[in-house]
Amino acid sequence: MALFEYRGIDVGSGKNVKGYRDADSPKALRGLLRRDGIMLTLATPEHERKAKSRRDIQLLAFLYRPSSADVAVMTRQLATLVRAGVPLVESIEALVDQVEKESLVRVLTALAEALKEGTAFATCLAQHAKVFPPLYINMVAAGEASGTLETVLERLADFMEAQARLKGKLISALAYPVLMTLIATALVGALMVGVVPKVTSMFESLQQELPWYTALLIFVSHMLATYWWLLFGTLGAGIYGFRRWRNTPRGRLTWDRFVLRVPIFGRLNLLVAVARFARTLSTLLASGVALLSAMDIVKSVLGNAQLEAVVKDAIASIREGESIAEPLRRSGYFPPMVTHMIAVGERSGQLEQMLQNVSRSYEADIETKVTTLTSLLEPLIIVVMGGMVAFIAMSIILPLVQMNQMVQ
Repeated sequence: MALFEYRGIDVGSGKNVKGYRDADSPKALRGLLRRDGIMLTLATPEHERKAKSRRDIQLLAFLYRPSSADVAVMTRQLATLVRAGVPLVESIEALVDQVEKESLVRVLTALAEALKEGTAFATCLAQHAKVFPPLYINMVAAGEASGTLETVLERLADFMEAQARLKGKLISALAYPVLMTLIATALVGALMVGVVPKVTSMFESLQQELPWYTALLIFVSHMLATYWWLLFGTLGAGIYGFRRWRNTPRGRLTWDRFVLRVPIFGRLNLLVAVARFARTLSTLLASGVALLSAMDIVKSVLGNAQLEAVVKDAIASIREGESIAEPLRRSGYFPPMVTHMIAVGERSGQLEQMLQNVSRSYEADIETKVTTLTSLLEPLIIVVMGGMVAFIAMSIILPLVQMNQMVQ
C-alpha cells in the first residue's frame, strides 16, 4: 500500500479538492474516492512526489516545514474539537482543511489513516518524530492511558504557546541590536575598502612620516582590500573547525560549561534553561507522566550539555531513593530558590504547582533582564560605531591639517 497525493472534484458541491490517501494502486484510489463522492483527476504516488521535490532546487524549503508555532496552533484546535466531543479521527480530518502548510497536511492525513487502522494516537505521532518531539508523544501517551487526552492536549498547547512567546520576546528584543551591528560592520567595511584607499593614496605619494593611527588605518585598509579572500577563508575555516569541535561530546560539554560562566550572558542562559526545565517538568507531571520518564524527557530539551549531565545524575540519585531537590542543589548550577521551592513542593505534594511558579518567575526575570540588556546595548553599539567612524575621520583629516600647516 502506498500514499498518494490526489486531486479531484467533489461531485456534490463541484469544488476542487486535494489531499492524501493510502491505496494499493491509482485504480483502487479511484474506487475509494468514488465512495466518498469525489471524482479523481490526478493521483501522484508519494515517492514520486518526493523524488521530484529533491530534484527541484528550493532555497527557501525550510519555510515550508512545520514549525513549533504551527504545531502549537494545530494542537490548540485539536484540543478544542476533542473537548467538544468530536471523535479524534474526525477532529484530525477537520484540521486537514484548516492547516495551510502542505507538509503538516501530509502529516495529519497520515495520522488520520493510521488511527482508522486502530493504531494508538501516541504511536501514530511517534512515526513523525521530526514534527512531534518526545515530550509531545509521551504526554499524549499518558493522556490516552488516563482517559484525559483533551486535558493533555490543552496543556500541550499552553506549554508550546508559552515557549513560543518567550522565544519571540527574546528574538524581538535582540533584533535591533543585531541589525545595528550588521549595519555598523557594513558601513565601516565600505569605508575601509572603498573610501580610505582613495584618500590615503595621496599620503604615500608625499613620502611624509605619518602618525601611528594613520599608518594603522592604511595597513588595515590595505589588508581588507587586498587579502579579503584570505581573511574570509580563515574566518570560514575557523568557524568550520569550531563547529566540528563543538559537535564532539567533549567539545560540547566544554563549550556549554563556558557559556554558563560568561559574565551577564551566562546568567541569562542559565535562567532560560531553568525556566524551560521547570515548565516542561511541571507540564509532564501534571499530564500523568512518571517522574523518571519526565526527567529523562526534560534532559533532552535543556539545550546545554552541562545541565543535561546534572539532570542525568539527578535521575540516578532519584532511583536510589533521593529527592529531586537534593542532587540539583549539590550540582551548584540550579539557583537556591529553585531547589528550595522544589523541596517544598515535594513535601507538600504540590510539586507541579511549585514548578509552574518557578517557570513564571524566571520567565518574567528573563524578560526584564533581556529588556535591560538591549536598552544598554543600543547606545553602546552607537558609541562604538561613532568611535570607529571618528577614528577613520581623524586618521585622514589630522595629517591633511598638518601638511597644510607645513606648506604655509
